[in-house]
Amino acid sequence: MITLQLPITEEKIRELKIGDEVLISGIMVTARDAAHKFLIDEEPEEYKEILGNTFIYHCGPVVKKDDAGNWEFVAAGPTTSIREEPYEATVIKNFNVKGVIGKGGMGDKTLAALKEHGAVYLHAIGGLATVLAESVTKVTNVYMLDELGVPEAFWEIDVKDFPAVVTMDSHGNSLHKIIKAKSDMKMKEILTK
Repeated sequence: MITLQLPITEEKIRELKIGDEVLISGIMVTARDAAHKFLIDEEPEEYKEILGNTFIYHCGPVVKKDDAGNWEFVAAGPTTSIREEPYEATVIKNFNVKGVIGKGGMGDKTLAALKEHGAVYLHAIGGLATVLAESVTKVTNVYMLDELGVPEAFWEIDVKDFPAVVTMDSHGNSLHKIIKAKSDMKMKEILTK
């Protein structure tokens, strides 16, 4: 198990390979469809500091306020990442994002951006929303909550030992492509019997 501390350097990211199991600690930011569209359409300069050298987590959290009025994550499962494929390469480039966490993998455009800009895609386990929420030690900020709503807002969170697997690395490798090719071969084998 590899421990990653955010913010993170490109040098550290380039050491990672597909299949690496990691525990992530530090500040990362949730962002889904509306958030990605906002980043592309508006190109907000201040988000370069918020997103630079950290990870975006494709997550629409379930949140509540505690007795002191502080936000708390109740559920933090990953959402399907391919929906962000039209945006992600540009977001990685323009905002110096070093990692993207979600489920299901992403396409060739994002894979090329990971290689060019020194970033990785990490797979979080679907169905573990409440377990993953336990890794969120604190909500440090929330951006555009009124404009985008709870699931689509940018939630800046401090995480401790958030588990994930590198499935697309900064060297152009994709575990998703490898598994698809193997399963296609197996299906062809089964169908020819």
